Amino acid sequence: MSKVFLTVTAHPDDEILGFGASTYALSQKGHKVYNCILSGNVDARLYRPEVDTLYKNTCEAQEIVGAEKPILGNFPNIKFNTVPHLELVQFIEKIIQEVQPDYIFTHHPSDLNNDHLHTSRACQAASRLFQRRKDVKPIKGLYFMEILSSTDWAFPSNTSPFLANTFIECGKEALEKKEEALNAYEGVMRPFPHPRSNEILMGLAALRGGQSGTNYAEAFQAVFQILEIE
Repeated sequence: MSKVFLTVTAHPDDEILGFGASTYALSQKGHKVYNCILSGNVDARLYRPEVDTLYKNTCEAQEIVGAEKPILGNFPNIKFNTVPHLELVQFIEKIIQEVQPDYIFTHHPSDLNNDHLHTSRACQAASRLFQRRKDVKPIKGLYFMEILSSTDWAFPSNTSPFLANTFIECGKEALEKKEEALNAYEGVMRPFPHPRSNEILMGLAALRGGQSGTNYAEAFQAVFQILEIE
């Protein structure tokens, strides 16, 4: 039976960096993946292309990995701390009502990027919607993802670091699709040894595969999970 997966991320490319290979692997098996991006225009991003080009890049990236049409918000880039928490929560709740996901994936709260922190906190609150509304399907799991050049760049803090304890096997083809989707975004990828390089992407997937005994993988941290026992 097909499942619905929802990612809630701050910026265009986060959804591919954290869940791109998994999206392709899942979509090939008939599952649906929706990517909700809270700051669709990333107006403060250095070297950002024109808005129309960015939107085209975003849609192309979704098509490459097999995701549904992107769901874009217009929250201010690198200013999520100025947005009332309730506004972020209610926006995400609306998407949850529309999509009715089985699983939700979002940022880790210790990410270096402050928008990621506020996205994570709002998504954690919104994910409990099914316990307050009878018209919302109960989710089976909430997970944090890892974003290269943010999760790995985080400094020690009061928040626990990312802990990889859940893995999705992707395979090399899915990793190649992830690379292709990231390269569809203008100005996102960097030469090695930057974390957003093809070499690091492949190396991390190989490492996560080695940790989980799988053929290349993306890793996540389970926050809330209901085991299905048949």
